[in-house]
Amino acid sequence: MRTDQCLALAKERHLAGDLASARTLYETVLADDPANADVMFRLGVLGLQCAAYGDALAWLDRAIALAPRESRYQFARGQVLSAAGRFDDAIDTYRALLAFDATSSDLWFALASALQSSGDARGAVAAYESAAALDPAQVDALNNLGNCHRQLGAPEQAQDAYRRALAVQPNHASALTNLGTLLQESGQIDAAIELLIEALRSAPDSPTCLLNLGVARYARRQFDDAAVLLTRTLELDPHFPEAAYNLGNALHALGRRRDAQAQYRNAVALDPLHADAHNNLGNVSKELGEYKAASQAFDAAIRARPGFVAAYNNAGNLMRTLRRTADAEALFEAALAVDPDHSASHNNLGNVLKDCGALDEGIVHYRRAIKSDPDNVVAHSNLAYALTFQAEHGEAVLEECRRWSAQHETPLRAARQPHTNDRSQHRRLRIGYVAADFRDHCQSLFTVPFFSHHDHEQFEIFCYASVERPDDLTRRVAGYADVWRDVRELDDERLAQQIRADGIDILVDLAMHMADGRPLLFARKPAPVQVAWLAYPGTTGIEAIDYRLTDPNLDPLDPVDVKGQRNAPGGRELITSDSHYTERSVRLPDSFWCYDPLTAEPAVNVLPALTAETLTFGCLNNPCKLTNRTLAVWSAVLHKVPHARLLLMAPAGNAHQNLARRIERQGIDMQRVDFVPFQPRADYLRTYHQIDLGLDTFPYNGHTTSLDSLWMGVPVVTRVGATAVGRGGLSQLVNLRLDELAAYSDEEFVRIAVELATDRTRLANLRQGLRSRMEQSPLMDGARFARNVEAAYRKMWREWCA
Repeated sequence: MRTDQCLALAKERHLAGDLASARTLYETVLADDPANADVMFRLGVLGLQCAAYGDALAWLDRAIALAPRESRYQFARGQVLSAAGRFDDAIDTYRALLAFDATSSDLWFALASALQSSGDARGAVAAYESAAALDPAQVDALNNLGNCHRQLGAPEQAQDAYRRALAVQPNHASALTNLGTLLQESGQIDAAIELLIEALRSAPDSPTCLLNLGVARYARRQFDDAAVLLTRTLELDPHFPEAAYNLGNALHALGRRRDAQAQYRNAVALDPLHADAHNNLGNVSKELGEYKAASQAFDAAIRARPGFVAAYNNAGNLMRTLRRTADAEALFEAALAVDPDHSASHNNLGNVLKDCGALDEGIVHYRRAIKSDPDNVVAHSNLAYALTFQAEHGEAVLEECRRWSAQHETPLRAARQPHTNDRSQHRRLRIGYVAADFRDHCQSLFTVPFFSHHDHEQFEIFCYASVERPDDLTRRVAGYADVWRDVRELDDERLAQQIRADGIDILVDLAMHMADGRPLLFARKPAPVQVAWLAYPGTTGIEAIDYRLTDPNLDPLDPVDVKGQRNAPGGRELITSDSHYTERSVRLPDSFWCYDPLTAEPAVNVLPALTAETLTFGCLNNPCKLTNRTLAVWSAVLHKVPHARLLLMAPAGNAHQNLARRIERQGIDMQRVDFVPFQPRADYLRTYHQIDLGLDTFPYNGHTTSLDSLWMGVPVVTRVGATAVGRGGLSQLVNLRLDELAAYSDEEFVRIAVELATDRTRLANLRQGLRSRMEQSPLMDGARFARNVEAAYRKMWREWCA
């Protein structure tokens, strides 16, 4: 074969992509024509195509030595240098060529690309502009120009460059995608989706276009569409970690936790350093109750990205769930070491400190969380709730709740819509209950006896449940509802729309400002009448909540003095309790609570003091209720009953040690104090077998805990305060006709506790009769309680109709 024929065939094979054959033919030509610079150039290009950059440079250097003025050889050498990551050398090469010919759009584009790859976005901008000026149809230069402006934090200039590119080529998939994602970042999600749909039309099998549209659909909360798009992305490119990660996010949002977990694991298998995938794998594993796997995932996220604040927080929240408070505290402090103003970290640290009884320190962190981010509604709710444990009077809580409303509720008022519910006064009403704790949770001790006695002929019951892990009690409560909706995956706006679509007449909040509450849902006013009940008998501060349920002992109609006594004599400061609430108070005839322990076990035992050497006082309330005021009063009791012991509940570690120091500062000998940890309910109830007499907390009384104590035969001496939460003990004791155990001063509390502690016979008799007394009282009369609440609902409805 002649040399010219061999060269023609080599070029043909090269163009056809048969690189091995082309190389052999080029080398054959060179054997006959060793000084053929063009063939050396072509072997250099072939080396570039095969990523054999050393060979490519060697051939190009030989070609340039033979033809030093051939600019295309130099240009190809720059391309090889760029591909090899030798950007500085490539830049020098392109600049040298531009010194001889500054009119080449391709040269300016190549220089810009090398500058962009080297991190010199500002230099790249000028070069891309030069390329586009020389060739206005250079659409890739305009698209990359937009990317550089974006990298420099200039979104308006980036948008302009993308639109210039699209003016040249309207179906340019990359420019459409880039402009779409840019608009998405600025919150223009609908406009972004339109562009990303156009990009996908231009490149229907592009994994990148599918991924970006899927991510945008997810951001628009169109989770089903997002999952379809991201599944297709993975079908086209099974080794795309970002596609697996984002598909995991979409599946997680759809509540398909197992499938989400599988995709997060797929993402980290494809990219072991994908910190976000590790982090979200930890979140979904925690939700599935797989705590060891969750912990390992959070650790992997932090290793992959040291200083990953979100992963520190998620790991800390897991430790809090596991009652490992010292570990939780350390993780939140690690997050704050990275970002001292991180609002969520301050909030979470506040939660742990509050759990451990360090209430004042917890409140400091809640305030810092709000200062760092005034829109942190969770931290603000936590602050409002925490203040109820600290405040002896209602004003401080009311003021904070009003600040909460001004910050978080006011922006939502303009979007409220009028309600078109049928105003017939006597028709069957639709009642909606909103909660995350329709499960094995203390809330069920009150919802079960109430819901099981609802009059379904007069009231249609809807439950809006955000339960993370449903259980047998979830299914039991669901059985009492006419309509059960799992709304965990709905945000507040979509849930408000659902409630409106359901035509709910009266919507009842069971959480208020407590964990997993949805105050922003109620702030949207999705129902014409809204009511607060159960979580705690205080105020929400939310103007959109019309009523709060209470009782005559929590909120007496008569004035109460600041020490908690009724009918105060002249000269004392008087308060009217209703002034502490933004809601209208509706007093149920008997009790705010209706209680069912949901078990007969364990049975009440014989008074321990009859067989033990000492009497045991006890309080199994959360440590956040053990204020210095409470400990000081208990100290006075223990000094008057010198051989008695005190049994408390506190988590192990720092919480135990800090509480012990506070107890000692109040003059209580720690040799007389024992602790039990947080326990499963059956074990917790059995702990009352060790307690002879309960001592209540102040200014926030025991509520559920006191009812548990009374059910187990352990009477509770309470200190009556001026707030509803400080009168819970009184309300319960009045309903048991045991209000002689309610003290209106610290001195009276000490006297009652000491007298009862030294009267073993009376204590033993009380113990044996308390359970039956409970069962026969309004506190456990579910039918009576339901009729009372339903009468209140009907009265509220009549008022709205009028």
